[in-house]
This record gives sequence, structure tokens and C-alpha cells, in this order.
Amino acid sequence: QVDRYLYHMRLSDDVLLDVMARFQAEMVKGLGRDTNPTATVKMLPSFVRSLPDGSEKGEFLAVDLGGSLLRAHQVVFDDGKQNSQLETKCYPTPKEFIQGNGAELFDYVADCMLDFMEARNLKNKKLPLGFTFSFPCKQTTLEEGVLLDWTKHFKVRGVQDANVVSCLRRALQKHKASFDIDVDVLALVNDTVGTMMTCGYDDQRCEVGVIIGNGTNACYMEEMRHIDLVEGDEGRMCINTEWGAFGDDGALDDLRTEFDRELDLGSLNPGKRLFEKMISSLYLGELVRLILLKMTKEGLLFNGKVSTALLTKGKIEMKHVSAMEKYKEGLSNTKEILTELNLFPSEDDCIAVQHVCTIVSFRSANLCAAALAAILTRLRENKKLLRMRTTVGIDGGVYKTHPQYAKRLHKVVRRLVPTCDVRFLLSLSGSGKGAAVVTAVAYRLAAQRKQIDTALAPFLLSLETLKEVKNKMRTELEYGLRRETQASATVKMLPTYVCGTPDGTEKGKFLALDLGGTNFRVLLVKIRSGRRRSVRMYNKIFAIPLEIMQGTGEELFDHIVQCIADFLEYMGIKGARLPLGFTFSFPCKQASIDKGTLLGWTKGFKATDCEGEDVVDMLREAIKRRNEFDLDIVAVVNDTVGTMMTCGYEDPNCEIGLIAGTGSNVCYMEDMKNIEIVEGNEGKMCINTEWGGFGDNGCIDDIRTKYDTEVDVGSLNPGKQRYEKMTSGMYLGEIVRQILIDLTKQGLLFRGQISESLRKRGIFETKFLSQIESDRLALLQVRQILQQLGLDSTCDDSIIVKEVCGAVSKRAAQLCGAGLAAIVEKKRENRGVEHLQITVGVDGTLYKLHPHFSRVLRETVKELAPQCDVTFMLSEDGSGKGAALITAVAKRLHNVGEK
Repeated sequence: QVDRYLYHMRLSDDVLLDVMARFQAEMVKGLGRDTNPTATVKMLPSFVRSLPDGSEKGEFLAVDLGGSLLRAHQVVFDDGKQNSQLETKCYPTPKEFIQGNGAELFDYVADCMLDFMEARNLKNKKLPLGFTFSFPCKQTTLEEGVLLDWTKHFKVRGVQDANVVSCLRRALQKHKASFDIDVDVLALVNDTVGTMMTCGYDDQRCEVGVIIGNGTNACYMEEMRHIDLVEGDEGRMCINTEWGAFGDDGALDDLRTEFDRELDLGSLNPGKRLFEKMISSLYLGELVRLILLKMTKEGLLFNGKVSTALLTKGKIEMKHVSAMEKYKEGLSNTKEILTELNLFPSEDDCIAVQHVCTIVSFRSANLCAAALAAILTRLRENKKLLRMRTTVGIDGGVYKTHPQYAKRLHKVVRRLVPTCDVRFLLSLSGSGKGAAVVTAVAYRLAAQRKQIDTALAPFLLSLETLKEVKNKMRTELEYGLRRETQASATVKMLPTYVCGTPDGTEKGKFLALDLGGTNFRVLLVKIRSGRRRSVRMYNKIFAIPLEIMQGTGEELFDHIVQCIADFLEYMGIKGARLPLGFTFSFPCKQASIDKGTLLGWTKGFKATDCEGEDVVDMLREAIKRRNEFDLDIVAVVNDTVGTMMTCGYEDPNCEIGLIAGTGSNVCYMEDMKNIEIVEGNEGKMCINTEWGGFGDNGCIDDIRTKYDTEVDVGSLNPGKQRYEKMTSGMYLGEIVRQILIDLTKQGLLFRGQISESLRKRGIFETKFLSQIESDRLALLQVRQILQQLGLDSTCDDSIIVKEVCGAVSKRAAQLCGAGLAAIVEKKRENRGVEHLQITVGVDGTLYKLHPHFSRVLRETVKELAPQCDVTFMLSEDGSGKGAALITAVAKRLHNVGEK
């Protein structure tokens, strides 16, 4: 009979899955800026950004207001031991305060805190306090929250729409002078958030908090990128769902029974918190009473005799429901409770009433499970996991004291989300401790923030500093051009003997070689002139193994010639004697366009017997040794020059070449009259600055950090190429690694554990910087990249790593921009113009692939050289095509000279 009577309260799994889907839709609505105003599930940001990691320390106070008792806590956290001491005292919350006015309520809270502090001998200490306030608040910071509306049985005047932290501060301030107490309210926390944080202190997997007591609610850690209501998309934030209001828009009307409607009409807040009214202890006893009353009136119970007690609202409470459902003594408890209500139950009546209680409490557990399953599914999908392990921190009288509730809830949740392995962790010390945990975490993060800011401060370059770098670069450029200072100059300003840029009349077939990193390219370039002007290229890439990069010079050049032979064979042109341009991306002193003496290796090359030798001669000798083919080596070219020529073919205004990749360098067309180290005053010549050596004389030591020093000391060429080591792809990842090691030693990252992989030099490649700094990349993907590197990171770790990468790459781009600004300013003065329009041809993976490098570089040049309008042109075909074009230009100029 009862089953038939309460048929609508029985919810099948299909219905629960439907409720789950409806709740998921409400969550999305609540998170959206445009849809939030009409959403019933408000999804309130809590500004709690981090879970505890066990390293919290210090002494904190907490106060917990939200139920029939007010709780004051003192919590002492022991650093690193996941250990805490908790002292608590409970105070009643009398009816005159919870239905009186706001000033009186907060004065009462302050009085209780004063009493607690006196009892604990805490009066003369300045202590931070966390405030657990179990009502819906709109927060704009961690320590500020405006009450949206009272729930449960609270109805205090003059508090709605007020900042409750200010109310508490004012009340505490009154006591400060008279009673010598000094309390700093640092965090406002909802009780669900407090529960999650309390459990999170014991289990770091805990990222959901649920309360099933007088009221019901849940919170969870949401990805910032999904929270439209808050600025920023880095990391996560705890969202207080305020799920008690789910269904206030009619979304659950098909599930609500006549008893739910009657209960709602008689409540303090009709039409509101409809989901809560089907779940929480404040209402379940009353639901049972209304059902029993109707059944009695219809003659189904107690021989149709209604007692005065059964007619009295609130006479059946949750404690009665729990007692009636107890496993063994439930029936005798039922008889005793009904007799106290002046009802005279038969055995059948007792069984029927017990069954009514079971259906009402089971429905509560089912609905709670459906909404929780929706949250767990969202968490799993956010993490892009097929299966997820997580912990739900849980508190509340219904969950704790009802004999069957917890077991039922767990069972239904696991059935609705089989892809989630959920641990339910009971919060033993309540949500008050959670407020202290939030405050302790905020304290820890503030201290960490300070340490991180200190570590990264040297990477933040002011405009003044960048101007100084520009001026110093300008000085070094001038030194390199003068005969008397050139030998001691760090920026070598090497003449390239490239005296012209393409004019469009170049034509013919050319070979080009491109050596500058771990890959070596051989190209066949066909240039057509005239109206159908075009450049067609065929190329093959060959690897240069480490043992050859660091072996003998003879082995290196034999390997190069082997690659050329393979290419000629592959292209079927082994017999042709083609003019060849050799892009050789290392500092060379040139005596003519086809002679280049290697000054020193860079970028990881260490081949012996090469430095001080003419690389063109070494190539010619290797070709002779092989004795299979002959080539006409016309030009040896630096990659920057090749880049400038490639772009100059498209844009005659291109007179600067920049490489921002594995290495860093610039070339530009200088007036012959300024180049003292070369004879002649007419025309222009391209100068390969070799600016990577800028600062080798100590002139930029004031901006070098301890991390730069570490990288330099561990490099193949300590003390050399210092500017390059701050700006180029080969070193940026290594700078990041040094910072990460330092921050880990300080306990700010990876739980203070330096993994084996983090100890490996070179593990952090620059491509990882580009990936990690991508705006499109969620922190989850940052964590995956770090996991590939063997670094087990938390969400907080990922944010810090991203910040470190950003600081290092931004400084690199700014320094590069400062150097380039010196060159464009020099070009402007050379031309004697007020305003210069010029194009810079650019190549290099850092410029091409890093998400922010090119923008920061451009902005810096614009700021430091405001009278120069600089266009940046990406070299699509690399410096190999440039070598062929230089060869073609050299051939053209040679032919003109002969005529």
C-alpha cells in the first residue's frame, strides 16, 4: 500500500540519469556570464584557488556560523607533517539572534570568539581568522562576500546584500580596544568548501565537498577557463554550486509530489531551495509527518485517528526518521516515537511508517547521488580522462547519523558513474577547520608568491634597463667597425663581402649548403628572371650525429661531402659543375666572399682542427679526397645574411637579417665609409655582427642572473656568447630548468622533490616553452608535458612552470628587441633621415614557433626606436635559398665587373 501510495518518490536509474543530465545543464548555465542571472544553480566562485599540500604551517582561528551551533576553533598546522591540532568550543545560536537583526548576530559571534580566545589564552596574539559562513554569498575576493539570501531557519534583518566579512570585522573591532584582541579576517568560506579543504588536508585527491545536513550543498574544483564570472583562465577555482536551489525554475516539477508542494508552502521561503527541501534534514522529518497525516486521514494508518501531535508542524524530526530506520531496533523505536505522538500503532502501522521513512530518505540519497554524479562526470571530462580516481569530502548530520544513508548514497553514485573510482571521506573536524585550512593555504601561497616573485624579479626588465642595453649594443657595434678597437670588440662586426642585394635579374642553377645546427641541408635552386621571375628549390635534409659534431674537422667535412654526393645522385646531376653557396652559421672572418676563417664554434659544435682554418678550403679538400665531383664554391655565407637575401629578393627594402632560433644573430647593410677594417668608401657591404658575443666583456653582467651563470658554466664554451645564452633557443629551456631546480629546493615546486629527470641538463627543450606558453593550452596539457619530462606536477606547479617559462622567453624577446633597436637606429642615422622605413628578414624556430616571442620583440623595437617603422618579414625558405641568391648576385656582379 505504501509503495503504491508513494510511487512517485521511487526513482529509477533512468530517472536519476535524467536528473544528472539536467543538473549538468544547470552547471553550465551557472558558469556562463550571460546565462548566470537566470540560472537557479548559481555556481558561485569561492576564490579558493589551491588545495592544501601538507606544507601549511602556523596558528589560525576559525569561526563556523550556519547551524544550530556556532563553533570557534584554534588550529595549529605543523609544517610538512600533515599534522594539525584542533581545539573547538561550541556555542548555541539562540533564536533571538538568528531571527533578529544583523548587528546583534555579529556582536554575538564576536562575543563567542572573545570568550574562546580568553579560555585558550590567545588574547595578546595577532591571529588570522577564517570565517565559515554556510549561506549563499557572492564573492569578489577570498575575503569578501555579499549575502544573497538566508537559508535553513535563518532570517536576520539588515544583512542581505551586505559584505558579511565587514560585518564581522566591525563587531571584532569593537572588542579590539576594550579587550585587547587582534584578529585579522582573511578568508570567507562556505561550509562545503570548508569540508573539501578539511578532507583535502588528509587526502590530496579530495576535490569535491558535499554537505547533507540541515541544508545540502556541494562544491568542487573547476577549471578557470570555464568560469566566465571570473577574470583569467589559468588554474582552477573551487565553485560553490549552491545546488539547494536546483529546480526553483520548475525543472524538477515532474518529480515533486503533493507532499513536497505542501511542505514548501508552509516553509519560511516558499518557492525557493526546492532541491534542498527534498534532501536535507530540516525538511525530511516534516515530509514524513505530512505523508503520515494524509495516510491517517484516508484511514490507511492508526485506524484513521489523527493526534494533535501529528497535526503539529515540526513534531517529527530527522532524528526520529533515523531512529525508525535503524537496522535491528528500528521497529521498537518506531513504536516508541509514534506512541509519544499519541498515536496507537499496530505492528502493521509500525512497519508501514518505517517504510515511509525509508522511501523518503532513500529518495534524498538518490537525488543527492544524481547531482554528485553530474559533478564527478564534469571533473572527469575536464581532465580528459577515461577513468578517474578522486575523493569526495563529506559532512552533515544526515550523512553521519542516519543508519543507511551513506551506504545508499555510495552505491547509487558508483552505479551512475562507473568510470569514477570515488573515495568518500568523512570530515571529522567539520568545516570550521576547513576555513583555517583555506587561511593557511592563502598564507602559504602569499609566502610562496613572494619567493617566486623574488626569483623572477631579475627577469623583469624596465624600459630604462632596455634603453641601456640598446645603448651598450650601439657602442659595441661601433667598436667592432673601427680598426683600432675591432680586435677587442665582443660584437665582431665581420665583413661578408656581400655588396649587393638581389635586383631581379639573377638567373641560373645553383647548389646551396646550409650548416648551422643538428640538421644539414643540401639544395638545388633554379632562379628565373624576367616577367616569369621565380625561384624553385629542391632539397634534402641530413642529420649530423653528435659524434661528428664533436669529432675531428676532417670527419665533419667528409660527412658533409658524403651528404652532397647523396643529394647529387638523388637529383641525377652528379656530373654538373654548379656554382655553390655555402651557408655556414658560425662566426667567420672573411677576406673575400669565398674565404671564411672560423673564429670559434657555437651551438654545440666542437669539431677539432677547424678554428682558425678557412672552411671553404676544408670543403674543397674534402671534395678532392672523395674525388667524385667538382663544385665551384662562389660564396661562404652566414645564415643571417642568407635570410636577409631571401627576404630581399621579395622586398628591396630588406637590409637587415635576424636569426632567432637555436642561436641568435643579426646582419645588416652598412655604408662602406663606416667599415674601417675594409678598404674602400663606396657603396655598402653586409656586416655579420655576430652579436651573440655581446657582453663577453662584462658590459651586461648587471642584468645576468645566477641562473644565466649556471647555464654558462655548464655550457661547451663558458664565458662566451653570453648575449646568445640569454636570447636563443638553445639555452632558454636550460635557464628554465635551473630556475625550476632552485624553486624546488625552496619547496615551492614538485613538493620539494628534485626528480632524476630535472637533474638532466638539456631535458627542458625550448620547444616545451613554446608548447607550455601557448594560450590555447589548458593547464591539464601543461601537466601532461611535464609528466612526459618525468615531472609529477600539481595544478599549482603547472601555473608556476608556465610563469617561469613566460618570464624567461619574454626577457629573451626584449633583449633581442633592444639589440635590434640599436641597429635600426644606426641605419636611420646612416641615411640621415628623421623617419626610417625598413624591413627585417627573420628566420629561426623561436621567432616562428613561440606563441609570444615575435610580438614582444616587435613591441620592444617599436618602443626603443620610435622613429623607425620596422616591417618584419618571415623568411619562408630559410638561409639556403639566400646562399643561392648571394651566389647568383656575386656571379652577376662578377660578370658586370669583367665587362
